[in-house]
Amino acid sequence: MPAKGAQVNVIVGGGVVGLSVAWQLARQGHPVTVVDPAPGKGASYAAAGMLAPVSEVTYTETPLLRLGAASLRRWPAFAAQLTADAGLTADAGLTADARPGTDAGRGAGGGSDRRGWQAAGPGPAAVEGLDLRTEGTLDVAFGADDMAALEELAAYMEKLGLPVERLTGRECRWLEPMLAPSVRGGLLASGDAWVDPRRVTAALLTALERRGVPVVRARVTELLYEGGAVVGVRLAPPEELEAGGMPSELAAERVVLAAGAWSAGLAEVPVRPVKGQIMRLRSPQPLLGRCVRGTVHGSSVYLVPRGDGELVVGATQEEMGFDTRVTAGGLYELLRDARELVPGVTELEVADVVAGLRPGTPDNLPVIGPSGTPGLTFATGHHRGGVLLAPLTTAILLGEESELAALCAPGRFREIS
Repeated sequence: MPAKGAQVNVIVGGGVVGLSVAWQLARQGHPVTVVDPAPGKGASYAAAGMLAPVSEVTYTETPLLRLGAASLRRWPAFAAQLTADAGLTADAGLTADARPGTDAGRGAGGGSDRRGWQAAGPGPAAVEGLDLRTEGTLDVAFGADDMAALEELAAYMEKLGLPVERLTGRECRWLEPMLAPSVRGGLLASGDAWVDPRRVTAALLTALERRGVPVVRARVTELLYEGGAVVGVRLAPPEELEAGGMPSELAAERVVLAAGAWSAGLAEVPVRPVKGQIMRLRSPQPLLGRCVRGTVHGSSVYLVPRGDGELVVGATQEEMGFDTRVTAGGLYELLRDARELVPGVTELEVADVVAGLRPGTPDNLPVIGPSGTPGLTFATGHHRGGVLLAPLTTAILLGEESELAALCAPGRFREIS
């Protein structure tokens, strides 16, 4: 039953952000409808699912680090709620080498800060149902220049008070025996985590279905305005449903635009598509125990292991508009660079290749909050961090993070212009 005074919401976009917003609004008793022609099949489907604000930090993105760290702290509760609402269960708990807070889960240093997961670690259902893992990220270097850059990054992280361990090449290979012998050293960000985005979106769709939230599989062609306010959306149903009675319009007291790279086609918001090609490889047993990152030939590459033996290798970053073709050159670069880090990847089966479109913004920060037009709210522009930032995005829209909301408020672009 809708809560008293509840607002009727239409969420445009069925990726991990849009579905998370819809789910949390529904949990609070707000009437919600999600509109997307293929829910869960956009950027979220292509994403690797790294929850890694520490290992992805750069010198110019401290605000993004603040957002990522705050959202990572929300992930344990987010995962627990989602697995419960989706009816997920697990037959087995965490293994000793994966359990947050154990010596085996800390790596070579034995003193890594894992307090975020110790306080509210992922339960067995989240581990099994969402493939939520908390073993951290290992960032490795090869040459002298790479090591110097990694040392500078370590100093920067330590200045910010981030948990990170400096490791020798031997310590890196002790943690991950499949690493190339040429690895000279690395940094272990043991507080990082990762999850399978495809499982997350599937769980969100199940949770919405269990709460009776309609998911309309159609494309929004435009927003509807009345008296200067957004009052709904116009739909273009799939061809096979054109004569099937699907409504051409949906009314709403609030439209939440969470359409990712396509958001700028519906409203004035500075979001552009950034293409990313990604591979999924498969082996009978996991090749790695944690995420591994490195810079090879000047390009960053990462390898993200899944519990079932899948290994995600990504990702290119291309300014190619709305081009979603998977190219031979893109796959070659990914495999070439991954082989430099972990030579054994060449023996794995290719399970899937896909290209997704990340929603980029001029400052790499998401656009979350009231648009300035009555009835329209933004939840878009998350670029590489949609999966990581989903819990924080919902919290901001629910009014729970007023200080951080200022960092990603839509009005910052109006102020620049």
